[in-house]
Amino acid sequence: MRDVRLQIDFASPAPAYRQIVEALRTYLVEGAIVPGDVLPSVRRLAAELGIHFNTVAQAYRELAEEGWLDVSHGKAVKVVERNAPRQPDEDAVERFRTRLRRLIAEARAQGIARHTLSSELNALAEGIK
Repeated sequence: MRDVRLQIDFASPAPAYRQIVEALRTYLVEGAIVPGDVLPSVRRLAAELGIHFNTVAQAYRELAEEGWLDVSHGKAVKVVERNAPRQPDEDAVERFRTRLRRLIAEARAQGIARHTLSSELNALAEGIK
């Protein structure tokens, strides 16, 4: 794996496996991890993060189901070329919209200006490959 860092926030209400999935998915979408890269073994990453290996295995399985990873017993975990779905279903779009609205509301409640949010969203969208 390239120079990416994973950390678990044990104070977070998000489960550790979810934190791993979201961090790795972000690295994958942004191109910090690319097809052909080999990720740490389940046991090695679990030891590095100080969590149970089943937690890492669950995260890797979820990313494999999304088409990002090739996870085969006894083999290295590899990043694969992913064919993104052509059209997301309407439920997926609505779930995304709901999550985004909550994040924006949270940011606004903390005093982040609309123009700052807009600039950040545009910069992030431009950075996605």
